Amino acid sequence: MRLTSHTDFALRLLMSLAVIEERLVTIEELATRHKLSRNHLMKVVQTLVSHGFVTGVRGRAGGLKLAQPASRIRMGEVVRALEDNTRLVECLGDGTPTCVLNGACLLTRSMKRATEAFFASLDEVTLADLVAPRLALRQRLGIGVGVGSQRVLSATV
Repeated sequence: MRLTSHTDFALRLLMSLAVIEERLVTIEELATRHKLSRNHLMKVVQTLVSHGFVTGVRGRAGGLKLAQPASRIRMGEVVRALEDNTRLVECLGDGTPTCVLNGACLLTRSMKRATEAFFASLDEVTLADLVAPRLALRQRLGIGVGVGSQRVLSATV
């Protein structure tokens, strides 16, 4: 299974919002930091808002923030919400299978178990788990150390 770019960008956006939790973040800022199309990110944001993962605040001082704590957002839930087609083979889909082996082989059952294992693995991971290396992620995003961090100053005697 290969995730769509829409889902990939959504996961990146969620991680960014979890790392920059001290303030609202604009789509423009996210597009610049990730070197992605603003228009494409707007579509991603609409999807995330419609599924209740992100909240948008309108207006001049507006922006985006997580709609719930990162520790409550499970990656399996996000991927299921964003991916339209998670079938690995045709016979797992909704349409009429065209495979002549359909119903006589064990591939369907194996692929179904593989898909279930994929999502079970993602269900174990929260957004908070993904952003545990906060400092490294903030540095990659070009953001200062910021809120909650301490600076160690050495004094000369």
